[in-house]
Amino acid sequence: MAKDNRITFFDLQHASGATTSPFVWATKYALKHKGFDLDVVDGGFTGILERTQGRSERLPVIVDDGEWVLDSWLIAEYLDRKYPDRPTLIGDPSVRVLAQFLETWLWKTAVGPWARCFAVQYRDRSFPQDIPYIVESRRRMWGAPMEDLVSGREDRLPLVLPELELLRGILREHKWLGGDSPNYADYRALAVFLWCSSIADVPPMTDDEPLRDWIDRGFDLFGGLGRIPGMSPLFGLQPRPGDPEPFAKGPTLVGGLISRNTGPTSTAAETAKITGREETAKNA
Repeated sequence: MAKDNRITFFDLQHASGATTSPFVWATKYALKHKGFDLDVVDGGFTGILERTQGRSERLPVIVDDGEWVLDSWLIAEYLDRKYPDRPTLIGDPSVRVLAQFLETWLWKTAVGPWARCFAVQYRDRSFPQDIPYIVESRRRMWGAPMEDLVSGREDRLPLVLPELELLRGILREHKWLGGDSPNYADYRALAVFLWCSSIADVPPMTDDEPLRDWIDRGFDLFGGLGRIPGMSPLFGLQPRPGDPEPFAKGPTLVGGLISRNTGPTSTAAETAKITGREETAKNA
C-alpha cells in the first residue's frame, strides 16, 4: 500500500520542467484521480534506464511502496486493482477498449500532424543532453529532418481542426467522456492536448474552438494539474482566407441523427434534409 499516500512518479520533461509525452500525462492524471500525492523524479529523455535502476528505458513508471509498475495502461489497471475503494479509472473492461480506439484515432488525427508541425520546438525545448537523441530518433520515426518537417506547417495546421469533429460531437452531448465526471478515457484524450501545449510555439486551435470548454476544465482538474510553467497557449489560431472551416458551425450528423427519435415530429426536419424534401419545398 502507498506509504503516507505517496507514490513515486517518474516524469518526462522538457528543460522548462513541463511534462511531455501523452503517456506520462495520462498517468499523472490517473494518480491524482486516485487521490495520491506524487514524489516526482524529474528528468528528460536520456538517462531513463539509470533513473529507474535498470528496470525501464521508457516512461511512465511508478513505484508504490517498493512495487515497480511500468506502462501507462498497466499502471491504470494496477491502480484500479490495488485500490478498488478509491475512484475508478476504467471500471468496465469496455471502457478500456473504447478509450484505446479513441486514442488511436487521436494519434492519427492530431498527434502525428502536430508532432511534425512542432518538431523544431519539440527539439529546442528539450534538455541539451537530450537533443542528439531527439534529433536522431525522431528522424527515424518521422522520416525527415525536423526543419523539413515544419516547412509549410501554416498550410497543414488548419487541416487538423476539421478532423476533430468526432470528438466535438461526443462532447456536445456529454460533460465528460466519462459522463458526469471524468474517467481514464478523458485523461487519455486530454493527454494529447496537454502534450501539444508542451511543444506548440503557435496556437494550433482557434479561440472559439468548441472543445475549449472540455480542454480548459481538464487542464484545471486537480488544482490546475495542466497549468504548469512551460506550457504554451492552445487557442488563438487565426484562419486565413481559403482555409477549411475549423469546425461545424451548426448541428452535424457526427453522432448519427442530430436529435433523439421521440416520434415523427422530432425527426421531420432531418428526414426532409436527407430525402431532399427540404430542397423541393424551397424550389416550389
